[in-house]
Order: sequence, then structure tokens, then C-alpha cells
Amino acid sequence: MANRTIIPFGPQHPVLPEPIHLDLVCEDEKVIEAIPSIGFIHRGLERLVEKKDFQEFVFVAERICGICSFIHGQAYCQGVEEIMQLPVPPRAHYLRTIWGELSRIHSHLLWLGLMADGFGFESLFMHSWRVRERVLDIIEATTGGRVIFGTCKVGGVRRDIDAATMKEILVKLADIERETREIVQVFVNDGTVKHRLCGVGVLSRDEAYALGCVGPTLRASGWKSDTRKLGYAAFKDLTFEPITRTDGDCYARTAVRCDEIFQSFDLIRQAAGKMPEGEIAVKVTGNPTGEFFSRVEQPRGEVVYYIKANGTKNLQRFRVRTPTFANVAGLVKTLQGCDLADVPILILTIDPCISCTER
Repeated sequence: MANRTIIPFGPQHPVLPEPIHLDLVCEDEKVIEAIPSIGFIHRGLERLVEKKDFQEFVFVAERICGICSFIHGQAYCQGVEEIMQLPVPPRAHYLRTIWGELSRIHSHLLWLGLMADGFGFESLFMHSWRVRERVLDIIEATTGGRVIFGTCKVGGVRRDIDAATMKEILVKLADIERETREIVQVFVNDGTVKHRLCGVGVLSRDEAYALGCVGPTLRASGWKSDTRKLGYAAFKDLTFEPITRTDGDCYARTAVRCDEIFQSFDLIRQAAGKMPEGEIAVKVTGNPTGEFFSRVEQPRGEVVYYIKANGTKNLQRFRVRTPTFANVAGLVKTLQGCDLADVPILILTIDPCISCTER
């Protein structure tokens, strides 16, 4: 019988951008079991509802994660708006959709670069982030921020995008999409990439569902599950279908995210073409009373916001279930029986965001 060794993996590792920690039980070069430990960067953000009033707290929600900050703020605002029955202007819904999809593009491009770096494609890493910078330039021009947007608020949005600016954005996005297609084609068709990803870390359709996976991790195993199909914001007026694969391996999870980049380009074009005129926010008076579960689709999958208000300016309870937290169980399953050398790649295929997970 082979000797078993426990190898601590993380929280600091040269391949991983996030401080995730795993205790890997190994027999020689095979991982028999993976035991995750979370809490390394716990910040206690949920407790801050006791100190910040419900309108100020949107800035805290955005800081749960820098990569998908806008969508965190959007999920929070939608929850409070449902409790208060606020008639958010249609134009605000469309603007939220556009900024949310820009966030998805830059998040997936960031992940693509990190994934390339994970198995030594340094040039692909630099090209992915070079293109991502152009997306961030658009975000900065329209919101004033590159990481934290600060444009979403309870009742609507703080900034507008005029017709001339939107036309310029669509021209720039066409160029960005062309460059992205060139990069993605190299990535998904390269023999080295396929050798490292195909058949590795398989998560079956039944396992992905039973373990509660979400987002690209779930869709890569064959489930057509996308929270955007609920029709929040402007998605009820847009045409799209969840992107899926059936293999459930690392390559399938990679392909889903790559295809979602181009789906986001299309959704932005649709939203820009259908955007109505009008106000971008409504006046908010009074304090919320009640509770609501707000669900939106982040780049990594479904995020659930539970908001409970008691009629005061401070919320009574605030709880977030982030997609990385939901996908950790699936990650642990894929790690069982894998080669030790594949552990960083398997972790990266769920696109982990530990600051989201631990808050």
C-alpha cells in the first residue's frame, strides 16, 4: 500500500491568484482527498449593515468582490427595490445590463489569462489582459471607475450613457470582439491546451446538480441553468440561450466561458439597440420593511442576496451566497483521483473568487 501524505496547498501559490487553502491527501502523485479551509480573508462585511444605512450599503456590497463589483451592487439594489416596490426606470435596467455584461467580459478575459498562465502560456496571458484593458477603458469612460464602478444605486443608476458615446462603444467593442476571437481560437484549438484539459476533472451531469454547482461549472456538465433567464433588469427583452457543454471536464468549462464572452458582446448590442429614453433613477423616500431573496448571474454563476429590513435606515439582516462557495463542493469532487500536477488547473476551472466566498 502506498504511503499517504498530506500536502498543504495554499493559501499562497505562484499559480493561483486567490488565497485558497486545501489539504491534499495524496498517495504518491495521486490526490485521494481534498479538504478545503475557508476563512483566511474573512472581512465581516455582512455585519456592516449595523453601521451603514441601506442606501450607503450598496458601496459595501460592491466591495465584496472587485472583479464582479457592479453585479454585487446590482443584486443588492434589486433586493431593496423589491422590498420597497420602487418603479425603477426601464432605461436604468438597460444601463445595468450593459455594465453587467461588460463586467462579465472583463472577468472572463481576466480568467482566460490566468488559466493560460496556469499551464505556462505567458504570451496568451499578456494578450488576454491587454484586450481586457480596452474593456476596462470603456468602463472607466462611462462610470469613472475601473474596479469599483459606483454607478448602481437603490432606485436606478447614477450615470447615463448618451447616444453618441454608445455608438463609439459599439465600434470599440467590435474591434475588441475581433481580437478576442483570435485569442480564443488559439486557446481552445491548441493541442497543448487540449492535452492538459480534455478528460481532466470530469464532473458528471448528476454530480454537478447534486453538489449544487452554479454558472459555467454547472452548464459545462449539461445543465441549461442561467439566472439571467429569470428576466431581471433588461434580460426579459433580450434574446439568448444558456451556453452549455456536456463533457463536464476542464476543457468544457473553458469552452463555456469563452463562448460566454461573445454572448455578452451580443447582449450589449441588443441592449444598446433597444434602450428606451427616459429617467435613470427614481427618488427614494422612507425605509424598507420586509425581506427578499435577490438572484442574479455573476460571471462565476448565480449569487443569492438575502435582505431583511425592519423599517429603520439600517438593515436587520444581510446574507450572501456567492457562486464560488457553491462550486467548492464540485471542486473537491473533481480533485479526488486527479494528478497532483493538475490541482492548480482544476482550481482555476471554477474561476475561484475567495474574497467573494469569505466576505
